[in-house]
Amino acid sequence: MTETKPVGVNGKTVVRVKTENLHLPKNPVKEKMVEEEKQEAPARMLPLCAKEAENLNVILACDGAASVGQIGHQVAVELTNTHERARMCCITAVAAESKVHVDIARRARKLIIINGCANRCASKVLERLNIPYGYEIVIAEEGVKKVPTLDFDKADVERIAKKIAKEALGVSESSSP
Repeated sequence: MTETKPVGVNGKTVVRVKTENLHLPKNPVKEKMVEEEKQEAPARMLPLCAKEAENLNVILACDGAASVGQIGHQVAVELTNTHERARMCCITAVAAESKVHVDIARRARKLIIINGCANRCASKVLERLNIPYGYEIVIAEEGVKKVPTLDFDKADVERIAKKIAKEALGVSESSSP
């Protein structure tokens, strides 16, 4: 059964088909694709911050709604994925004074702070709570312009992640992934 209504999408009439009572033939190609999607590799589990904070370089990163915030977040993801003892944690939970997350920040082997811009929000959260940090970087001071977009250049992420790995994690160029 079809239902035609002028909807005005680009000046064209849109036809909607009600499919709830139709008996459509099975599509074996589509079913196989869905089956393959279900067989994806299991998720890689991260170390539990609350249990292992003393052994982890905890990364607290800006995730602001501008290019530099998005780079900061992606750098934290990159470092977490490529360095065994580096683990991003939730700066928002620390700012909300979640007891568990504040405790993680206090117990971390080293706190690595990634701020997006000169506002230094991530650093200020820790300063307000009197939690010292071992390393701080501001993405906007690394040759990246703050632009009101969620888009960013992957080359900036790679460059800044390498810099933090070298300066904060002690990883040499030759041993970095």
